[in-house]
Amino acid sequence: MKFQKIKLPFKIKRPVLALGPQTKNRVCFARGNFAYLGPLHPDLTHPRDFFAFERSVKYFLKKKPGIIAYDLHPEYQSTKYALNLKPNAYQFIPIQHHHAHIASCMLENGLTRQKVIGVAFDGTGLGNDHRLWGAEFLVCDYKDFKRTAHLKEIPLLGAERAILEPIRIVFAWFFNLGPDLLKKIGLKEQRVLRQMYLSGFNSPLASSMGRLFDAAGSLVLARSKVTREGELALALERIAASYKGEALSYQFKITKDKEGYILDPLLVLKGIIQDLKAGEPKGKIAYRFHLTVARMIQKMCLILGKENKINKVVLSGGVFQNNLLLRLTLDLLYKEVFRVFTHEKVSPNDSGISLGQVAVANFKG
Repeated sequence: MKFQKIKLPFKIKRPVLALGPQTKNRVCFARGNFAYLGPLHPDLTHPRDFFAFERSVKYFLKKKPGIIAYDLHPEYQSTKYALNLKPNAYQFIPIQHHHAHIASCMLENGLTRQKVIGVAFDGTGLGNDHRLWGAEFLVCDYKDFKRTAHLKEIPLLGAERAILEPIRIVFAWFFNLGPDLLKKIGLKEQRVLRQMYLSGFNSPLASSMGRLFDAAGSLVLARSKVTREGELALALERIAASYKGEALSYQFKITKDKEGYILDPLLVLKGIIQDLKAGEPKGKIAYRFHLTVARMIQKMCLILGKENKINKVVLSGGVFQNNLLLRLTLDLLYKEVFRVFTHEKVSPNDSGISLGQVAVANFKG
């Protein structure tokens, strides 16, 4: 089997086998001072990918791991597979999705026991509160994390269907602002979505940066449906990167409750609509959106850095495959004299999750 060998900044106490997430899955085995990442299994709900995943797991099980690490999400095929292994043969350790994202980047960059501000932006992953997370600020080390800030939650109307119909996400953001902003949706569907919003039926709450990009893309590009996840984010990045003029960020709100800070982007989306009505170039609007997300990160890291006396920031999650967002974020954070760490050996997307699971499990086990 072909695998990627990665040197670890610490020694593995007991051999660990990490089974990774549901999509972009890679299995990872670690022993001594090295981790071994297996091949990519794009989607474990597809039989061919699952069979390949199973072969990878069986290959690494022969190496006699002492710990099995897996994602918190009970419906992931990798999680189900882990929990069907012999219960007395291994120590089983569930790992929160976004903690694993940050840990993978820490590991790549040779960080050891320091606490960092972890910024994990992606589609979704299950949180400790059993809600869907996806725009998270964590104060963490390998062993533990605290969720200190996140994007405001909205219901994903129709759950997975909202990913392919991003106009549903727009509806959720603007529901309480009246019908004028919802003219693109047919009356019949508005009634259905209204009922889902009010009842919560098949509409899990999510704090997802990936879905915020979908909402912005739906507005700027006038698209109500897509054929695959991330389609609008890619298109939005492309037109934003083509803009060469000056631009300011949109306004946004930060509030605080007993659990931490909440970033509210409603003013951002309203600003996009105002710019569209004013006839501003779509490239400029898309660029302003990217700059605003970068400024959200800058502002939140300044707050958390001061409160926790931390100057190290780790960026991970699939949203940071967006080169424009990454560049804008790095520029702003470097100006604040943060030390910033990004991925160098594995992708920031879910294909690096199992590497992070190995690190967390090693310090928890």
